Amino acid sequence: MNKKLKLWELNRVSEEEFKEQQKFPLIVILDDIRSLNNIGSFFRTADAFNIEKIYLCGITATPPHREIQKIALGATDSIEWEYRKSVTDLIDELKKQNVKISTIEQTEKTTLLQDIHRLEGEKFALVFGNEVNGVNQEIVNQSDYVVEIPQFGTKHSLNVSVCAGVVLWEFAKRYI
Repeated sequence: MNKKLKLWELNRVSEEEFKEQQKFPLIVILDDIRSLNNIGSFFRTADAFNIEKIYLCGITATPPHREIQKIALGATDSIEWEYRKSVTDLIDELKKQNVKISTIEQTEKTTLLQDIHRLEGEKFALVFGNEVNGVNQEIVNQSDYVVEIPQFGTKHSLNVSVCAGVVLWEFAKRYI
């Protein structure tokens, strides 16, 4: 028999221990994410995958907000975050710090997610865009890489927070 573990049996780190532990060199940039539920999901996923920081840009709402908190389950307190009005200015700043900008989008020339081990760089910022319009072309133009999740159905897109879970796990595997 394979017994399901209870929450107290999972040996999770405390919020204080999490804040002190070495993070994976991954940054998440949310540009114009309109759904508060999606924002909350990003925080929770970033916590699960030990992400360094989230930048909330453009129209993306910021904590504290009841709808974000409902989904994040406290991850807005464990994950470092910052609001920036201009995503393009933020990207310029990060590039000067030798952070590789990886936009998650579908373009003419992409790196498929299963091939990200070929990307050069130690620290990555992953840019996720608006639920309807995706990542702005100007941001795509600033990117070092465009990463695409291969898809085999009829819809050709995933919910942005589902996309985050898939992409963040693949990038986190570079550091474990």
